Amino acid sequence: MRSIILEELFYGNICPNTDCRSHDKETKQLMGYIADHHDNLLATLNDRQKEILEKFDDCYNELTDINEREIFSYAFKLGARIMLAVMYEPSENTI
Repeated sequence: MRSIILEELFYGNICPNTDCRSHDKETKQLMGYIADHHDNLLATLNDRQKEILEKFDDCYNELTDINEREIFSYAFKLGARIMLAVMYEPSENTI
């Protein structure tokens, strides 16, 4: 039995870590605010402070990546457990 979803995953056509980003108006607006505030802050800093902020940003981005990976893993496993529970629960029509 051929699985289209597994084939798409194998060929890299499904990329959950990039496809699940929210692109609604509210999220885009918030991302714009964050970028504006970051740029405004950066403009007020001296070179040493800019270096510290860059290191902070790098650490924060790494932490965000770790958190997203952990959330993805948890949600995937939870979805699989739900699927198994649905597939193998006793039918209401059987006695």
